[in-house]
Amino acid sequence: MPSGGAPASGTLPETQVRAMFDRIASVYDRMNSVMTAGMHHRWRRRAADLARVGSGARALDVATGTGDLAIELSSRGATVVGLDFSERMLELARAKAPGLEFVQGNALELVYPDASFDAVTVGFGARNFADLDRGLAELVRVTRPGGRVVILEITTPQKPPLSWFFRFWFDRAVPALGRLAGDPDAYSYLPSSVRRFPGPRELAERLTAAGLHDVRWVLTAGGIIAIHGGTRPKQPAWPAAQGAAS
Repeated sequence: MPSGGAPASGTLPETQVRAMFDRIASVYDRMNSVMTAGMHHRWRRRAADLARVGSGARALDVATGTGDLAIELSSRGATVVGLDFSERMLELARAKAPGLEFVQGNALELVYPDASFDAVTVGFGARNFADLDRGLAELVRVTRPGGRVVILEITTPQKPPLSWFFRFWFDRAVPALGRLAGDPDAYSYLPSSVRRFPGPRELAERLTAAGLHDVRWVLTAGGIIAIHGGTRPKQPAWPAAQGAAS
C-alpha cells in the first residue's frame, strides 16, 4: 500500500487496510482454513513450485501475512524475507517460523536494490495494493534477470454453476463467517476486493507490461484460484501471455 495520498478506486485507505489486518490477525489462519476447506496450503505449494527456488536462492514474499508462503519457499532451501505492512501479522509469522526474517514494509516502495532476489511472490495480497501497476513494477524491479515473479490470488469464475456458488459463498457465507469471527467489515471487504481485481488475462497483461516475459497462469479449484508466474528477462522480450487450467 502507498505511504500516503488517496487510495485507488474501490480500495480503502492504507491506514484502514492495515488496521483491518491487525484486527483479524488472531483469526486469520483459522478463517483461511474454514473458507478454503484447508486447500490454501496446497495452492501455496503450487505457487512455490512456480517460483522455482532451491538451495542458495534468495526470495522475497510480499504481503506475507502470517508467513505461510514464506515458510513454503524456505522449505525448498531458499533464504526468504517475508514483508508485510501489518505488524500484528508479522508477530504471528515470527512466532510460527522464528528462523525466517520478517520485516514491516511497503509493497509499493520496496527498500531493496534492483535485482536483489531470485524470486518474488505474493500470496492473496496483490488485490490489496492501492496502486496495482506500481506494486507490480516494484516486484519486477527487485527480481534479478532470469528470476521469477509469482502471484497467487482468488479470481472470479465466469461460468455456472461455479459462478453461482462463488457469488453465494463470497457475498453471503464469507460475511456471515466474518460476523461470527467478530469482524464483519473485514470479511465484507474480502468479496469486494476480489470483484474489483483484474481477471487472469488482464493480470497477465499487466505483469507483461511491468517487465516480465513468458507470463503464464494456472487456474485451479474450478477456476476460483489463479496462480501467475513470469520471468524477468535477461534481455527485453515480450511474448504474449498464455493461460492454462487444471
